[in-house]
Amino acid sequence: MAVDLPSAVPQFWTGQNLTLGILARVDGTAYSLMGIPSPPSGVHAASLTSAEYTSTHTYFNLTAGASSFTLDFFSPVSVSNYVRQSFPFSYLRISVSSVTSSNIQIYGDLDETWTGQSGSTVSSYNTSRSTVLLQLSVADAYLYSENNDQALWGDVVFASRDSVSSTVSVQVGDPTDVRSQFVTNGSLTGSVPDYGLGDVTAIAQDLGDVLTDSVTFAIGYVRDAAINYLGQPRTGFYRATYSDTFTAVSAFLDDYEAAQSESLTVDSNLQRSSMASAGTNYSDIITLSVRQTYGGLDLTIPNDTLDTNDVLIFVKEISSDGNVNTVDVIFPAFPIWYVMNPEYIRLSLEPVPYVIHDIGDFYPNATGHDDQVDESQPIEETGNLLILAYAYTLASGNSTFADNYTSLFQKYADYLVSNGLYISNQLATNDAAGPLPNQTNLAIKAAIGLTAFGALTGMTNYTAVGHAFAHKLYDEALGTDPNKTHFVLEYGNASTYTTAFNLFPDILLNLSTFPAAAFQIQTDYYPTRRAEGGVALDSRVDWVKTDWALFAAASATEGPVRDMFIGDVHAFVSEDAVDNQVPFSDRFFVTGGEGDVVDAFYQWRARPVVGGHFAVLALSGRGDDGGPGGEGRGEGGSV
Repeated sequence: MAVDLPSAVPQFWTGQNLTLGILARVDGTAYSLMGIPSPPSGVHAASLTSAEYTSTHTYFNLTAGASSFTLDFFSPVSVSNYVRQSFPFSYLRISVSSVTSSNIQIYGDLDETWTGQSGSTVSSYNTSRSTVLLQLSVADAYLYSENNDQALWGDVVFASRDSVSSTVSVQVGDPTDVRSQFVTNGSLTGSVPDYGLGDVTAIAQDLGDVLTDSVTFAIGYVRDAAINYLGQPRTGFYRATYSDTFTAVSAFLDDYEAAQSESLTVDSNLQRSSMASAGTNYSDIITLSVRQTYGGLDLTIPNDTLDTNDVLIFVKEISSDGNVNTVDVIFPAFPIWYVMNPEYIRLSLEPVPYVIHDIGDFYPNATGHDDQVDESQPIEETGNLLILAYAYTLASGNSTFADNYTSLFQKYADYLVSNGLYISNQLATNDAAGPLPNQTNLAIKAAIGLTAFGALTGMTNYTAVGHAFAHKLYDEALGTDPNKTHFVLEYGNASTYTTAFNLFPDILLNLSTFPAAAFQIQTDYYPTRRAEGGVALDSRVDWVKTDWALFAAASATEGPVRDMFIGDVHAFVSEDAVDNQVPFSDRFFVTGGEGDVVDAFYQWRARPVVGGHFAVLALSGRGDDGGPGGEGRGEGGSV
């Protein structure tokens, strides 16, 4: 898309096209900057000169005539400012610079592709003082309904405002007519009739004669009733302060400078700390993972009371099945929250104090499983919950959460004592690979879950059981091959292997459940199993999970093996084949054959589990937004 930016059309993560047309006029000549596949007569394509991403920004730099333009797509990640983090908008900042003063106008439009369906679209227009707001929605949409993962029951938001140096105008109508109006006149008519099939909603800014200047648009999707939590609607945290969309988007535009300043610090800190942890390849991966992780969650309060003391996070299991607060999605994602703000671990667990796979089949319906039917992964989710509870307590220094649930957590620990070593036939987190009995990696998780519970509560009898499990698995070779060269997938099957990613929290949380030798054998063994594209998850499959690969990297005792895992993920991310033109997938093929292509993504995309890529960085300890203080534009990655 980046190479052909002036004509390229952006997409929703599932692949649906989303109209976002951007034009500019330079001294009366019109140029397409983005998203204009069929430009009106007289429009020239700008030339893309570079593209860059940081943790919170994506920059496209273009030349158009004698002027240079930067499109800055900016999604704030403000983990300690819940209002800013919960705003359902992103910024599009368009900046222009010229060697000599040029007469500049800038234009943007979007249409009903953002609503999730074609037809039955209604529009509204609101303006006050300098702010203009255009909204699109589906008429009479059912609450919590969606189409191909796009929400149908909310409002598309497109807004901007004029300034002392610019004048704003708007228009709704046929895209050829509206764009031609801008191309010819540099402004729009102000006509905002009822939305018709195929129309666009457009905003133009006339900057006049300038050397350098910029305009800011807000683009988003508002769902006042964002989550159905056990029959009660929950809404974004920001609505306690800004109860309607116009005041919210106005506040969002007001907040740009503060949000921008914070983002430069976040970007710089994460770039610097990840580089120091494991080098350039790792920094590129971290930078690309941040927005995807935070984009997969809603930070909510009750829709009726707007009580900001009742905060819950809801996470969507994007792409794989759409479940709500899947515990084994929260678990792989937790390293990013451990680093950036551990409260997010607690807030994502508060709706899930029970060991079930998820709290709802289809986001945003967190309606539980009163029929007692869910995807059963008892050892997986029990171990996850106990480890996450201790990780939160250790990182935050707050024991209240654990204290509130100690009696419940103890029941889960008792379950692991009875069932965590000799394990019945069941699924683990990689459910696509199918169930197995006596999975070594599950038993590793059970052992570490028990020592985590012991550390959490001071009940050393559970710690002792966890150590006994580890002794059996490693020292007595229950979970290894007879020569102790590696952990096996399933007890007694020496020809199998597993990526023992569940060892990672033992190191992170300093639990010492397993001896150093257990980590060393895996470190020595992984390179012997590396295929063309990397180390497959286990001996059953020909694909790797990037989150678990980075857990394994963090568990490696030697830098070259850590860097091997990081390098393989980076090579996958850098692959520009058509097969990989999707949001960051956490699963890709490491061998070819039977239609599989090495370094091609495998089905999943855009999932928040990429927060697990922070595993290596998490070993450096908690930081404020990922590292020590400092400002400046993070180096990010380049494409």
